[in-house]
Amino acid sequence: MRISVVTLSFNQRAFLRGALESILQQEYPDLDYFVVDPGSTDGSRELIRDYAKSLSHIILEPDAGAADGLNKGFALASGEVLGFLNADDLLYPGSLQRVADFFRDNPDCDVAFGNGFKIDAEGRPLRHFKARNFTVDGYLYGGSEWLQQSTFFRADAFRRSPGFNVQNRTSWDGELFVTMVSQGAKVGYIDCDLGAFRIHQESISGSGRMDELYLKDCRRVFRQVQGREWNAADSARRFVYRGVGYLTRRALRWRH
Repeated sequence: MRISVVTLSFNQRAFLRGALESILQQEYPDLDYFVVDPGSTDGSRELIRDYAKSLSHIILEPDAGAADGLNKGFALASGEVLGFLNADDLLYPGSLQRVADFFRDNPDCDVAFGNGFKIDAEGRPLRHFKARNFTVDGYLYGGSEWLQQSTFFRADAFRRSPGFNVQNRTSWDGELFVTMVSQGAKVGYIDCDLGAFRIHQESISGSGRMDELYLKDCRRVFRQVQGREWNAADSARRFVYRGVGYLTRRALRWRH
């Protein structure tokens, strides 16, 4: 089973080699690997060129943001299954084979969520994520748990979707997945740790500098999916969903 992976790179040279190696050292026999860099100035492009012989394609051209870069990468992808990894994140050894085995054993599954870790700049684990409850409501009300780095999806399901929304500057991944599910994509879960999401001062999630824009993106996705504006009842429902999610995480942690 051919798997296509796209790595987004933009001025993250300090972490980029680790991300590239985490994919290439998988030694998965049918890998289609792309790197997209719209204009790094920190030496990332020179590092990417060092890996050129190991990559299927390198896209070094300006784009309209991360979503646009991913769309460009996947437009060239030939894999049956797709995934993507930012330049500051990691995939754990053996993950691609586990993904291939899962999709082969579950032919009706369109989107598969695996487990993984949030890590700090030095790679130390901060929190474990166990993927669960990725439904439309689960996503919109904050009751799902998932990790983009550990998420893979069939190319057919992606091509039935609108692709990544270039207007979304903070949560293009979540918007794609909830759109696919709202279109009827079937969800499955791979119960092992596949990837790691790195938090550091320059990351979107770690800096807090885009919190207001993130909320706007979330409200726009809600309108798109639900066909109406967010209201007070939705805020109450979100409180319940998030409370149940917190208790579920505590129970899982206690159980293990």
